Amino acid sequence: MPDEQLPFTTHLEELRKRLIIAGGTWLVAFFACYAFAEPLFRYISEPVRAALPAGSSLVFITATEPFFTYMKIAALAALIVSLPVILWQFWAFVAPGLYTHEKRFAISFVTASCLCFGAGAYFGFTYIFPTIFAMLIKFGIGASDVNAMLSMGSYLSLAALMLLAFGLIAEVPIVILVLARMGVIDHLWLKRNRKYMVIVAFVFAAIVTPGPDVISQVSLAIPFIILYEVGIVLARFFGKKKAAEETAGEESPASE
Repeated sequence: MPDEQLPFTTHLEELRKRLIIAGGTWLVAFFACYAFAEPLFRYISEPVRAALPAGSSLVFITATEPFFTYMKIAALAALIVSLPVILWQFWAFVAPGLYTHEKRFAISFVTASCLCFGAGAYFGFTYIFPTIFAMLIKFGIGASDVNAMLSMGSYLSLAALMLLAFGLIAEVPIVILVLARMGVIDHLWLKRNRKYMVIVAFVFAAIVTPGPDVISQVSLAIPFIILYEVGIVLARFFGKKKAAEETAGEESPASE
């Protein structure tokens, strides 16, 4: 049985404890990753470097831009490194509201979440980034007689936003599965709201992607929609038993 109901202040104290642990882990990882900030930036900027014309390179506009750019890349790398701990703290916070047999999914949840986030970010970086930046730079050069001089800070801000977007989209099935196991939603609710999620997917893609780039928007929205459908299947077969039994009762003829 789930743990007995606790006062609201107790939940706030527990949340504070989990946030401190997650934040402290990220901070330690940040200082460790900052030592490798420069090679990390060279790696993450490879797609745009390959798309730039021969003889062009990334530039910095202000004297402090390289310093803050390396801080940002260290912060992003620290988030990825500390993600298992952050997800574990999230699970530890919601676990008291679950049954004992549901708590056994903790390790699976953290592992699957990390793998999904990494897979989503890798997919975006490897297959979407080269196409997006090649098209944008080619369009910019062809539109007028200008040279491509991209700021390292502005590129990192856009790249980090898109990497996080692809990573978070890959978490959609995991989030749906957890909510379904908790009984918050079921596959019928997900089906009823499918049309709204399609709109959300394209609005989210339009906000994250650079400018009116239809290809990059579709490249972000389509995986979102596909993973939402995967979440519906997971919710149907692995959702909370109570919801599954109610669904079976609605679909079956009247019993004796």
